[in-house]
Amino acid sequence: MQSGVKEEVRPYNGEVNTNMATPSKGIYRRFLKRPMDFVLSLMAIIVLSPVLIVVATLVRFKLGSPVLFKQKRPGLNEKIFTMYKFRSMTDEKDESGELLPDSVRLTKFGRMLRSTSLDELPGLFNILKGDMSIIGPRPLAVEYLPYYSDTERMRHTVRPGLSGLAQINGRNTATWEERFSHDIAYVRQISFIGDIRIIINTLFKAIKRSDIGERGVDAPVDFHVYRRSICKGEETNEY
Repeated sequence: MQSGVKEEVRPYNGEVNTNMATPSKGIYRRFLKRPMDFVLSLMAIIVLSPVLIVVATLVRFKLGSPVLFKQKRPGLNEKIFTMYKFRSMTDEKDESGELLPDSVRLTKFGRMLRSTSLDELPGLFNILKGDMSIIGPRPLAVEYLPYYSDTERMRHTVRPGLSGLAQINGRNTATWEERFSHDIAYVRQISFIGDIRIIINTLFKAIKRSDIGERGVDAPVDFHVYRRSICKGEETNEY
């Protein structure tokens, strides 16, 4: 695995260069994918409403308030939206008032939510609103935006997904290069059959609770930290 950056990382100017590559522009992507997302997310919210209520209640009693974790993420064409998830960590702080490391605040209950992907269920409302899609590249942190290459930024030419090709190929234990490679491959080959296959594989992954990496422990370091170190010619512990 090469440790260098293959492509120049250009300064981020808040715009997506839609001519940097050739994403898939078939009938499914242009006319069918969004209506299917709306219908399926609405059906899922209705069918899973008892699960949503139970999980929300457990989160409230085990982790406290607020029940939802909200965070700004870049969506289609890097338009910032608020992503919803069930809270999976406590708000424990040290003597100076700073939040403790994620590994300390992530409880056994929180790990169960993440490993089963139950914490992702509120994302169905993001799909219903049009912020996200059922399948697509996962929405990453806003802080990462200045560090993408032009090719990597191609992942933002489609709506981010609740699950995606990268999630069924290593999930959050894969390297950043592997994740982006899968993201770009997906954007270039969006199809109905491909989305169905990813949905089925995602369900199997959730049932098996496989490829779950804990931030700062067995998952890659945060992307902006990793990319800065690569640009400086430093080595990380990722490989």
